[in-house]
Amino acid sequence: MAAILLDPLAALGRATLAACRTVGGVALFALEAVTHLVRPPFYGRLFWRAFVEIAWFSLPVVALTAVFTGMVLALQSYTGFARFNAQSTIASVVVISLTRELGPVLAALMVAGRIGASFAAEIGTMRVTDQIDALTTLSTNPMKYLVAPRLLAAVIALPLLVLVADVLGVMGGWLIGTYKLGFVSVAYLKSTFDYLQTDDVVSGLVKAGAFGFVIALMGTWCGYTSKGGAQGVGGATTTAVVASSIFILALDYVLTEAFFAQ
Repeated sequence: MAAILLDPLAALGRATLAACRTVGGVALFALEAVTHLVRPPFYGRLFWRAFVEIAWFSLPVVALTAVFTGMVLALQSYTGFARFNAQSTIASVVVISLTRELGPVLAALMVAGRIGASFAAEIGTMRVTDQIDALTTLSTNPMKYLVAPRLLAAVIALPLLVLVADVLGVMGGWLIGTYKLGFVSVAYLKSTFDYLQTDDVVSGLVKAGAFGFVIALMGTWCGYTSKGGAQGVGGATTTAVVASSIFILALDYVLTEAFFAQ
């Protein structure tokens, strides 16, 4: 009887210890990767390859997401604010929402689905086919060769993508505002720039850099620690995307609290 009662507690304890091991392993992995960023040698070719893959090839999906988000946000804001005769605030709501929140978060989620999965699949395949062990045999540090360039590339590329997303999202809101909702173009743009502050843009770019680090970290860690052949690589890819998305949303709250808490 006592054993039956203690079984749930034992399962909870095992789950807690496993979670602590995972968190500790990710933290040590991140610390080691960051230290390799400041120690030579630096593989510039791998950094540039990862940067192009993240920034350039993710641009179409991020751009489309931003444009349609701005358009939908303008329409929804108009529908809600028309009840209070506050349609004049739509431009300010669109630009503040995009630069502070929607631009960084949606761009990061799009990139996580694309790049996080790509990193996990590529490095995971190298792990299960013993290519990472071969790098060690050839006196090449796998962390410096596979992880550090991707982390740096993601941290630099995400803010650039978010900056583009902010511009295109505001443009989407402007298109809907002027061509569908009847706003005067000059007045809409003037309201946009009057309410836009430097802190709004900077906070979004800082969020984007942090999100880029999380995406690259989870993608590389899940791939680096994968095992079990093709099935393990598939599981690592799924875990990378899900974990990145969850951490992005959690980190978004933490950073928003840090930037805008009174």
